[in-house]
Amino acid sequence: MAIFQHIILLLCLSLFCATSLVSSHNRHYTTPSVPRLTDLFSHVSVNKSFSNVFGGPNIKILNNGSTATFALDRTSGSGLASWNKYNYGFFSAAIKLPAGLTSGVVVAFYLSNADMYPHSHDEIDIELLGNDKRIDWVLQTNVYANGVSTGREEKFYFWFNPTLQHHYYSILWNSHHIVFLVDNIPVREFPNNGKFSAAYPSKPMSLYVTIWDGSQWATHGGKYPVNYKYAPFVTSLTDVEMVGCMVNPKQPNSSCSSASVSSIDPVEGPDFFKLSNQQMSAMVWARRKFMFYSYCKDTSRFKVLLPECK
Repeated sequence: MAIFQHIILLLCLSLFCATSLVSSHNRHYTTPSVPRLTDLFSHVSVNKSFSNVFGGPNIKILNNGSTATFALDRTSGSGLASWNKYNYGFFSAAIKLPAGLTSGVVVAFYLSNADMYPHSHDEIDIELLGNDKRIDWVLQTNVYANGVSTGREEKFYFWFNPTLQHHYYSILWNSHHIVFLVDNIPVREFPNNGKFSAAYPSKPMSLYVTIWDGSQWATHGGKYPVNYKYAPFVTSLTDVEMVGCMVNPKQPNSSCSSASVSSIDPVEGPDFFKLSNQQMSAMVWARRKFMFYSYCKDTSRFKVLLPECK
């Protein structure tokens, strides 16, 4: 996932921002009230909806297919990809991250079509970056389109300990905007407002869930690699939701499968075209308190800001 770009970003971070080393877990936050989008859709079976991408022996399917665990050890990471591809939709899962010293560990929940379009792929990323002894897990969001390698990263600390229980990580993607949500709270909106149409993902993508070794870049630019003395690093996944326009990318004129679109439609439903006032207020809360990096404010990396940042 554009490892070279990650390395450049993290080198920039060392100059761009100084962040607090005080754990947010030691503070109590009253979270904003928001609509629970994750309550609107049915859960899918992991074993019926996904195939193994790599590290099969490190993946365990539990609870009649409703739950899976993924492990990273000295031999391999592991990951799954959805059987189906979607052109817009709502994608969500409840994930519990590994506890302890997890420097260099990356848990990724993302959409991609690199298998179909290796030179012009799209990607919408939620990447969860492991911690060293001083700081917490980090949430990184990113968007790529049409093979453009410029990353549009934004990074956040959590307002909870993501290793104690499952928390919801969600992506809403339609022709109007991309929204990243944590426990139904929007943390980022990436609108398709015409300023950067070439940078807006528009081709069908699969959903991936992976855990892997990001020692080269994930924690302080690679300063703290994975320490396999603490392996295996195990992530738990449950309550998976995939609702949207299911298409066959091998048929250029194919349209949505009627069976794949919910009566509550995140693709064409007007309620999903923009954030409500309540959601906007919650997003402002999350960004003011917990975002510590945005590419739009990184003048050391971008001498001329990208169009959507102006």
